Amino acid sequence: MPDRTSDTGLRPLCFVLMPFGSKDGPGGGKVHFDAIYEEVIRPAVEDAGMQCVRADEEWVGGIIHRPMFERLLLCEYAVADLSLANANVYYELGIRHATRTWSTVLLFQEGFRLPFDVNPLRALPYHLGRDGRPAPAHVDTDRAALTEKLCTAQRRATDSPVFQLLNGLKPPDVSALADTELFRERAEAATALQNRLVTARRARDLDGLRAVRADLGDLDPTKSGLVIDLLQSYRAVEAHADVVELVDAMPTVLRHAPQVREHHAFALNRLGRRPEAEDILLQLIKERGPDSETNGLLGRVYKDQWEEALAEERTRPAAVLLGKAIDAYLAGFAADWRDHYPGINAVQLMHLRDPTDERIAELLPVVRFSARQKALHHRADFWDHATLLEVAVARERRRRGVGRRHPRDLRTSGAVAGEEHAGHPGAAAPRPRAH
Repeated sequence: MPDRTSDTGLRPLCFVLMPFGSKDGPGGGKVHFDAIYEEVIRPAVEDAGMQCVRADEEWVGGIIHRPMFERLLLCEYAVADLSLANANVYYELGIRHATRTWSTVLLFQEGFRLPFDVNPLRALPYHLGRDGRPAPAHVDTDRAALTEKLCTAQRRATDSPVFQLLNGLKPPDVSALADTELFRERAEAATALQNRLVTARRARDLDGLRAVRADLGDLDPTKSGLVIDLLQSYRAVEAHADVVELVDAMPTVLRHAPQVREHHAFALNRLGRRPEAEDILLQLIKERGPDSETNGLLGRVYKDQWEEALAEERTRPAAVLLGKAIDAYLAGFAADWRDHYPGINAVQLMHLRDPTDERIAELLPVVRFSARQKALHHRADFWDHATLLEVAVARERRRRGVGRRHPRDLRTSGAVAGEEHAGHPGAAAPRPRAH
């Protein structure tokens, strides 16, 4: 068995390059990468006698911070999950292959067709169940196979195609980049904070999250990964005021990232600061064009304003706001019909305004197809099925020629009222988009 300690007697660091959270799979369902990390990758790395270091939550708006480069270059080993051809993972892998002759192990989801350029590389498959999580029947064997791969990597055989194909090319000397002891301390401290965030988020422990925020201190750009992880955690526990406070304390380059601005707008709207939320989202759309997430959030802002106008019996402003909400949802659904959330909300509001609107009949089959793609692959969540139910109700209303419903009735329907519940796209704030 290869030696499993570094020259200092400490466990070697293994950097894990993979997507975070749940991502849309090629068949329409979800792939749960956090479960893959917790059940397969991390145990396998530890069984190989190494210490796991996972990439920070996100590159936000293209921000690549110094700790990311340090970990890519200075961690003795790396595991890269090539599933779904995630652009960030592939970029990181290219850096790793260009600077490290050996010690990088590749994984991919069984059945996923690797892109042409990486297909010749020797990658280890792992198995998922129909729910997008590690298949129970294969977890132990997949974990053992990865452990064996990592032990084999310690024999220092060249695995980088750059150095395999370009004879005589010498790897760069990375020893001068950082004090290795200081780098390890920083990596371990960041991992400890990440673990605290995960624990507090799962327990919905707001005090625990605030303690992590206090320990972060000044939010300089080198901490961007942890800051975004904290932002996601605040969102998960619906601490909207903390989200706004955190965004206000961010450095400019991070605060202006699209994902951060979406989170900021969502929190502001929940706090009743709707004009500020509207301004942020309109500016994002002006810069990037329509987007299912951004427009969905904007539609929610207008819908909340519409409901407030109705409650105050301001009929004309309410009609204008209803039109704005419909237009925002329609633009979002047109930008990406795979996201059925803006589509079903547009249909519901259009039916309320004018049940004879011909666009309803055009949209309903598309919304249904979008939601069914996930349901058919047994990876749908509650709200995917709720959307299918709403579509069925809407189709039956049209078949029977049922007219307008009172706004109060609409608010109690599944797709619209569902926005108030955690787990629905309308309530859970912007979904993470990338690595």
